[in-house]
Amino acid sequence: MSRFLIGTWNFFKLLYFTIVSDIRQSDGNALRGLIKEVMRAMMMVAMFYVMITVLNMRGAVVRGNFVLFLMSGIFLFMTHNKAVAKISGSGGATNPMLKHAPVSTLLLILSSALSSLYIQILSMGIVLLIAHTLIEPIVFYNFKGFIFCFFIAWLSGVSIGLLFLALSPYAPSVIVLLSTFYRRANMIFSGKMLLASTLPGFILPMFTWNPLFHAIDQARGYTFINYNARVTDINYPIILSLVFLVLGIMLEHWARKYVSESWSKR
Repeated sequence: MSRFLIGTWNFFKLLYFTIVSDIRQSDGNALRGLIKEVMRAMMMVAMFYVMITVLNMRGAVVRGNFVLFLMSGIFLFMTHNKAVAKISGSGGATNPMLKHAPVSTLLLILSSALSSLYIQILSMGIVLLIAHTLIEPIVFYNFKGFIFCFFIAWLSGVSIGLLFLALSPYAPSVIVLLSTFYRRANMIFSGKMLLASTLPGFILPMFTWNPLFHAIDQARGYTFINYNARVTDINYPIILSLVFLVLGIMLEHWARKYVSESWSKR
């Protein structure tokens, strides 16, 4: 039992240092990297604020805090896409870090997922604080429900990224292209600028395949007291995430057993 506890403690200690290393790899200065994420989120909020205002689409969104409407979509969108990018790019079975004995694939995947989540939570908290202080008070109808949907958006991004990672040894260039295409498609099909309940029935199927679309719409149902997320289901991204996690783990385990160094060169 003591050996198990020591092994668990060593794993979490190594995981901590790997997360720190992963955060520093994205930017040499951790504070500068955080500021860049905050600025990116603020720029997206400002860009969509101007776009919707210029197009006179504010009447099509939910009644309530318009800035919070934008942020509730952008936060989940950025968290999901960052998780997909970080996990799919963590290297998997062909990562040279695996040549070091204490490092494992599980460690690399967890560090990528948690470092992405850490940065997004910090940036979301800072942007919300700035908006609450400088623009207008930010009030969530059900903050616990919103945070739950936030984590579902992150988990679905991790599961999809893991699936891309597991498939990357077989066709690296194709998987990179598919991963990029998926993240670009989320600019439209995540529904971060739209209300699912206002979409016509013939357009809705173009969005409902996307787990992020369900997470964002359900998050807005918890954010605003006068919005009912009736055309989406939070169970869909949860079930899809669990299925993709199992498939990704199985495919990655198989690839790790039979992977060749030449696969990453294709």
